[in-house]
Amino acid sequence: MTWTTLSYALLAGILPSLLWLMFWLREDNLHPEPRLVIAITFLLGMLAVAMAVYGEGIASVFISDPSHKYIAWAAIEEISKALAVILVGIFSRQIDEPIDYMLYFLTAALGFAAAENALFLMHPLSIGDTAGSVAIGDFRFIGATLVHTISSALIGFCLGLVYYRGALAKIGMATIGLAGAVAIHSAFNLSVVSAAPSETLQIFAWIWGAVVVMMIFFEEIKGVHNPLSTKGAAKTPTVVQ
Repeated sequence: MTWTTLSYALLAGILPSLLWLMFWLREDNLHPEPRLVIAITFLLGMLAVAMAVYGEGIASVFISDPSHKYIAWAAIEEISKALAVILVGIFSRQIDEPIDYMLYFLTAALGFAAAENALFLMHPLSIGDTAGSVAIGDFRFIGATLVHTISSALIGFCLGLVYYRGALAKIGMATIGLAGAVAIHSAFNLSVVSAAPSETLQIFAWIWGAVVVMMIFFEEIKGVHNPLSTKGAAKTPTVVQ
């Protein structure tokens, strides 16, 4: 493995994720997040891959059934990405509106996908398999990267719905979101390993359908307001001039 190969792999892994990140950040154009905090979240998402790889190695020792193994790996990856967001939320305190949960979760997910994509590209690039590198890059750009984004954004959506609620509500919705994220991620993993080449487009079809749903979720989360402030506004008397 040469530095040139490593550089190409990182570049090919990171650029697609950055394109997706720029696309999704437009959803919060009224109150954009600090670019430094976004960059840190993206980097923490990339570093979370190391944690996930370590956890998946341990899981592989104890789990022999392939299906159960893929489900466990999906859970480990979703938890690793979520921990990156938790670190940002604790130390930066930038999550100050419901939509921020979705933005930071998908930012960490895209960072995770960038590092994971680079790992997958290193081998074909190191042996000069350009065609294989392009095929893997395309597959992950329209498949795995989106699955990471969708699954993590679901956790952010669930948390955003209860942004103005107490800790118990947040824990409950985070659990629901995590379960949904693991289910989506596991379904993708299992469908990819069991599908015939002719069924690949069908797999991608439901992923792109989920992207449309996520766009709807973004619009829904923008409508979440503090119920106390809404009540206060309703009680304010109208002054007639």
